[in-house]
Amino acid sequence: MGVFVCLPLVLPLTALPIARLAGQHLHPRSATRLLAAVGTLLALCSTLCLGLLMVVGTAQLPGNPLPDGWSDPEVRDAVPYEVKAGIVAIGALAAVVGTCGWTVYRHVRLRIRAGRALAAASAVTSGDVAVLPDPEPYAYALPGDPGRVVVSTAMIRCLDARERRALVAHERAHLAARHHRYLLAAHLAARANPFLMPLRTAVAFSTERWADEEAARAVGDRRVVAVAVGKAALFSHRAPDASVGFAAFAAASEFDSAAGPVPRRVAALLAPVPQARLWPPSSSHAALAALVATAGTAVSAFSSLNAAVTLVRILHAATPL
Repeated sequence: MGVFVCLPLVLPLTALPIARLAGQHLHPRSATRLLAAVGTLLALCSTLCLGLLMVVGTAQLPGNPLPDGWSDPEVRDAVPYEVKAGIVAIGALAAVVGTCGWTVYRHVRLRIRAGRALAAASAVTSGDVAVLPDPEPYAYALPGDPGRVVVSTAMIRCLDARERRALVAHERAHLAARHHRYLLAAHLAARANPFLMPLRTAVAFSTERWADEEAARAVGDRRVVAVAVGKAALFSHRAPDASVGFAAFAAASEFDSAAGPVPRRVAALLAPVPQARLWPPSSSHAALAALVATAGTAVSAFSSLNAAVTLVRILHAATPL
């Protein structure tokens, strides 16, 4: 295994350039899928690396559950180990499991609480849209079966008819494309390896842009969607108190209509429709960044798999049946 087992811990750095450039050179749909896939794979490899370091580094500590055959000098020579690295890996792996578990728990709890609150509220429902009588301006998509678009009466009053249609289309796009899954995957990846935090930010922005483009296609006017995005963000930020009531769900939701760098979203909507390509143009810096990210992901996966297979073989040889 050697030093290669540690490569997955630092190889997520190769994804930073594409996290910055994907939104500029790829269709938001392609950018979301690419970044989420790269981040998830790199996070899995990084976590596997920590697990291997923990097993190898703590093999000779008292009370470890590994077979006695691991104490054989030939086995120890075949598996480079460092007790301090193993102990650090235990703490790091425990932190990864704890933070990822808390993230999933918070995600599920928020959805359950929002769903129960919506069911108990005096909402006016029309299809998949629930309008709540609330002086706080907000709008968000609530995943579920079925998913709902939740809008406050204050937000409705802030927008005209076409802008309201654009807002609802934006939130419906979040539900239809299941953006909450991409966002949760990116968030868990960032919890597993802090180097992947830029990917989480990039995925959050690209999902918003994806929904913007779907709303523009549904409404048929990109300028109307741009105005709706800007006004929704402006009035949401002016809300006097977003810490109570349904405004809190909007603030905590991954689908807050004001989420993302709004000026960049508005500028993109005022520009021509992005081309639906799976890979950046070969003449752009984004193509090189995508190639570097792909190479880093491949090396990370190969290193993790190679280390895991080597460890299994040595363990099997040391403990014959």
